[in-house]
Amino acid sequence: MANIDTIDLNLLRLFDAVYRTRNVSRAAEELGLSQPATSQALTRLRLLLRDPLFERVAGGVRPTARSERLAHSVQAGLALLEAGLTEGESFDPATTDAKLRLHLSDIGEGRFLPPLMTTFREIAPNLRITARAWPHEAISEALDNGQLHFALGFLPTVGGTAHAEMLSDRYQVFVRADHPVTRQVVDGALSAEAIAKLDFVAVRSHAQTQRMLEMLHLDPRIRLVVSSFMALPPIIRATDLAVLMPRQIGLHLEPLGAFALLEPALPQRDFSVALHWSRRHAQNAMLRWAREVILDLFRTGERSD
Repeated sequence: MANIDTIDLNLLRLFDAVYRTRNVSRAAEELGLSQPATSQALTRLRLLLRDPLFERVAGGVRPTARSERLAHSVQAGLALLEAGLTEGESFDPATTDAKLRLHLSDIGEGRFLPPLMTTFREIAPNLRITARAWPHEAISEALDNGQLHFALGFLPTVGGTAHAEMLSDRYQVFVRADHPVTRQVVDGALSAEAIAKLDFVAVRSHAQTQRMLEMLHLDPRIRLVVSSFMALPPIIRATDLAVLMPRQIGLHLEPLGAFALLEPALPQRDFSVALHWSRRHAQNAMLRWAREVILDLFRTGERSD
């Protein structure tokens, strides 16, 4: 039976690399090893643990159930080891000029960056922030390899990360204030029948809203698709088009009073916005500090899986 005395630490580093990249060749490249040497080492680990650990799939490998369970312990252990080796290295927010790389959608930038930049300006004036939208399927690997430090948003397809819920929100229907449908609203609620008669504008970068319309068989009612939520206010004000939008974003549309916020009878309208990070770098002093700052600003509850 495998135990700590029989496992070479380098095998665990290799396991972590294969788990994160889902590809033996990329893991070998990351570790500076040849592919044959990587495959041989992986075979040694499989024999020690008496589990295949990874199964071949198109484009790479897929972890087994045992591998999924092991990954959490390995990543946490490597993070603690790295923290122990770097103990004593100082981090001073007041003097740091480090770069902090964030995943944020366009609406996420508008929602989170103003309070974040105000706070960072006060306590870490030289910190440099880069925000961009990553493809959701690339976020987990980018967090693990350090290309990305944190991902903020509604990211239900992003797995294998530590994460903390920051806030709850829900999708609502927004129309111009004098839209004819507002006369059919009772106590702010919009009936399914009224929704079915609306024409919609959808945002290409936010597929969840289109999926919700498809579930209601309303995708034929999508008359316009745009690339960004930022384009929506003048479009909504000038037309009879409606848009599904997170309530917390819609409440800040300007000019105030130009839009009506309607409560729709829609499936899966509630969602949680979370902060995601890599267990591999969880003990890094700068990232631990930044994580605490972000969560202190926005957190409503925390969980990790």
